[in-house]
Amino acid sequence: MSLPRIMVAPNGATKTKVDHPALPISLDEITKTALACQAAGAGALHLHLRDDAEGHLLDTGAYREALAHLRPRLGDMAVQITTEASGRYEPGHQRYVALNSGAEMVSVSTREMLRDPEPLATKFFEEAAERGVRVQHILYSREDAEALTRVLPDRLLQDPGLQLIFVMGRYVEGQVSTPAMLDPFLSWMQAEAITPDWAICAFGQGETACLRNALEKGGKARVGFENSLVMEDGSTARDNAARVAAIAAL
Repeated sequence: MSLPRIMVAPNGATKTKVDHPALPISLDEITKTALACQAAGAGALHLHLRDDAEGHLLDTGAYREALAHLRPRLGDMAVQITTEASGRYEPGHQRYVALNSGAEMVSVSTREMLRDPEPLATKFFEEAAERGVRVQHILYSREDAEALTRVLPDRLLQDPGLQLIFVMGRYVEGQVSTPAMLDPFLSWMQAEAITPDWAICAFGQGETACLRNALEKGGKARVGFENSLVMEDGSTARDNAARVAAIAAL
């Protein structure tokens, strides 16, 4: 199961309708948004769930219910669940959710996993591979990438099906990412002599330029309101589908 050329991340862990009225919160809203984004060119949905207070939620039962709701409605659109901590969850909980939610695709931050001793991360990555759970490793820096090299078994590191996502910038107010932020990750892959299945995400008005650069260099794109609410010209996007369509047009 490879990454699609475009994955949509429509909400994230913290944004609300105060940030944008078209940001989906409920499962029905997420479903409607995913279908619109699929029509615009997205091949997968990056799924965040919220609790009754609209807070970030990592829960195996909630994920199972969400996946049961989404799969028959989204057809061949893949669904990847997040394990993001967002300041609320510890690595043990994140690992349990990744392995027991019934998801075939999960995103996992190497940096968050390494809040626990490294052998626990290695064991988790091995178990996920054995269960057929496809982990997309979130890397925020070259240092994160080098840490992944330490803890990921060599057979998984060298696997061309290894899924990575490089984060261009940070989740901070006013962040504007630049294409040059990709360079440390490209040099790391070259140094390790690996050819993984990789994508990027980026922030602010620079999102489109960063995604264009990644696509030109053989990568893939994750786009959506989790990372940026604006178009390349700085105007506010109408909705997530508008951001997907802009990247699909590249």
